[in-house]
Amino acid sequence: MQLSAPTTAAALAERLGARLVGDGDLQVTGLSEIHQADTGDLCFVDHPRYYGPTLASAATVILIDREEACPPGRALLVHPEPFACFNRLLWEARPRVPWPRKPEPDAVGEGTVIAPGVVIGQGVVIGRDCHLEPNCVIGDGCVLGDRVTVSSGCVIGGEAFYFKRTAAGLTPWRSGGSVRLEDDVFLGPCCTIARGVSSTTVIGRGSKLDAHVQIGHDCRVGAHVLMAAQVGVAGNCVIGDWSILQGQAGVAQNVTLGERTVIMAQSGVGRDLEGGKSWFGSPVQEARKAFRDLVKLRRLGE
Repeated sequence: MQLSAPTTAAALAERLGARLVGDGDLQVTGLSEIHQADTGDLCFVDHPRYYGPTLASAATVILIDREEACPPGRALLVHPEPFACFNRLLWEARPRVPWPRKPEPDAVGEGTVIAPGVVIGQGVVIGRDCHLEPNCVIGDGCVLGDRVTVSSGCVIGGEAFYFKRTAAGLTPWRSGGSVRLEDDVFLGPCCTIARGVSSTTVIGRGSKLDAHVQIGHDCRVGAHVLMAAQVGVAGNCVIGDWSILQGQAGVAQNVTLGERTVIMAQSGVGRDLEGGKSWFGSPVQEARKAFRDLVKLRRLGE
């Protein structure tokens, strides 16, 4: 997420009680987790598995819990609890605020219909000719394009399902991102689209989601994607344009599906998949091979 005003590595070190290593004049313009880090961002690391990837990322400033060699042109903020510091900064940048009674007058496009019971957060922008059915929720900072339909019971921009294991239990990680529904998106009843942890969860132009579809944080769903009922997509996934996910298909986190991928019903996807093919099973494999294997299994008893 972008900060409302840039700050410096030195100012953050003093504010957080961290020890500065490297260039204190470096500008921090945003907060990000490792998968979305870019130049100007601050991110954190507190696990040996991620020291290398985080130090090699594009992040300008890194909150870290142990001494490491500072990469050239970067700054480290050494603190025993990097996650607590990072979460504090997120809460300060995105505090909890009361829900407004109605959207701002200039935030809703011409021809848009908002049914009774719809709840709209702060800073929401809604395009032209949209239809928001009763009892849906549009969270703070979300953006809807033109001709978007949000059916009853949908929650757009809820907090990401993202927790940090600590000695005290599972601590929620404040989500600093948002959600963007592009033009002509359709969401069936009771869909849930989580806001990004540090970026924007995107549902691409013309995509249609059936009832009870769950899209996790920081996902990028392409244009003209179809998802049938009860599909679940975990965080930080990329779904290529014109793909089809049939009913009850599940996609694990950090997975990329190429364009025009077909995931057949009740399949489980745990790895990147080539586009232009149909896939089936759990774990998923190319559909033709999966069906051949099923035939062979049924013949074993004969």
